Amino acid sequence: MAKADKNHLRFVLRNLLNNAIKFSYPRSEVLIEAVTLPNNRVEIAVKDKGAGIEDKVKEQLFSPSIRSAKGTAGEQGTGLGLLLCKDFIEKNGGEISVDSELGNGTTFKIILCHQ
Repeated sequence: MAKADKNHLRFVLRNLLNNAIKFSYPRSEVLIEAVTLPNNRVEIAVKDKGAGIEDKVKEQLFSPSIRSAKGTAGEQGTGLGLLLCKDFIEKNGGEISVDSELGNGTTFKIILCHQ
């Protein structure tokens, strides 16, 4: 259980899951994991085994100036999803971060207060 606006959290998870699918290779895994952390917090991770993100792009990922990259099958996005995800998570007192290795996938982590 996490303390967050239900609609905000649904949007964020849907966006992260869609991105994970978009940037994954065919027949690869996308995982969603949730764990309870110390200090009354919950971590939700969305992990893919896809293309990964270049370091220079990763640094600007939550910036309004970033443009959406094409997915592994040429899918195009607007570039607004991650910016909104960051805003929604922060409005709910949480944090969002990304860990990625080019060619080996990406993990987005959300940390929220436990209910």
